[in-house]
Amino acid sequence: MKIITFTIPCYNSAAYMERCIDTLLPCGNDVEVIIVNDGSTDDTGKIADKYAAQYPEIVRVIHQENGGHGEAVNAGIKNASGLYFKVVDSDDWLDDQGIVEVLQTLKSLMDDNSAPDMMICNYIYEKLQEGTRHVINYNNVFPHNQMFGWDDIRRFPPFKYLLMHSLIYRTQLLHECELKLPKHTFYVDSIYAYQPLPSVKTIYYLDVDLYHYFIGREDQSVNESVMLKRIDQQLLVTRIMIGCHSLPGSISSKKLSRYMLSYLAMMLTICTVFLRISGTREDQTKEKELWSFLTSCDNALYQHVSSKFWRMVANLPGSSGNRITVGIYKIARKVYKFN
Repeated sequence: MKIITFTIPCYNSAAYMERCIDTLLPCGNDVEVIIVNDGSTDDTGKIADKYAAQYPEIVRVIHQENGGHGEAVNAGIKNASGLYFKVVDSDDWLDDQGIVEVLQTLKSLMDDNSAPDMMICNYIYEKLQEGTRHVINYNNVFPHNQMFGWDDIRRFPPFKYLLMHSLIYRTQLLHECELKLPKHTFYVDSIYAYQPLPSVKTIYYLDVDLYHYFIGREDQSVNESVMLKRIDQQLLVTRIMIGCHSLPGSISSKKLSRYMLSYLAMMLTICTVFLRISGTREDQTKEKELWSFLTSCDNALYQHVSSKFWRMVANLPGSSGNRITVGIYKIARKVYKFN
């Protein structure tokens, strides 16, 4: 059996996808690499087929009509044969030593019949144009080198959350929780890093810098100008997350429930900040509609989320409040190196 299925969603990725694929091939027959060509119009499909022909025991290719990043991830999950599943975006890459440690650790855990539902590793923001890198680790949140559950975690610091880049799920768990990401929608990685969590019972944190998250392309979804243009998709993702689980109360672990409430508060604040950066009357209406939607879905959830620091910052009144809210966001972006 393959230990990990790596899925690489690709749309017009010919200029950079080979670096990503090449970092996975040294794993050999322990892994499966599924390249999903999501309706590309450049040479992405040809490059993918070349790798599949050269490495038939490792690489598989799925050619599909364009459905967006989420639909490419869905295709990977549906076709994965590995015990574990990880998404690697086509402009990112994995650390060669880090992946060796991951595979060795998972093999050891599998031999002891103690394979976790989820493994967590560190990731690195790579801002190549600036020549800077920023490592996100969880060594002040999770126990090290042991199996644990949600009740064993410590509080997450501000601006630190579990992202798609840090997660390796047990494939069967993704099937059991019926994860299905929406088509033609950006920012679905937030759903991926949120919806399955209550199904996770056992966790293992490996303190290695595994995932290199590239930031710098002008067309990248986390580019601020792109996020402003796609705010409606960010709003859709946030609404889907609000409807994923009944919070608080439905999650058995109070610590997990607290984390998920904090994540929702962060998502709502991101939407609020970008709607305020835009500043149009239409976007002011969208902000009111978003918070009204939260209230109509679950008033108890609204009360919990609105009491969070994020909401208090996002709720500062008037034009001065708007400037403060946006200013805090820009300071946080500079300090924590996201987008």
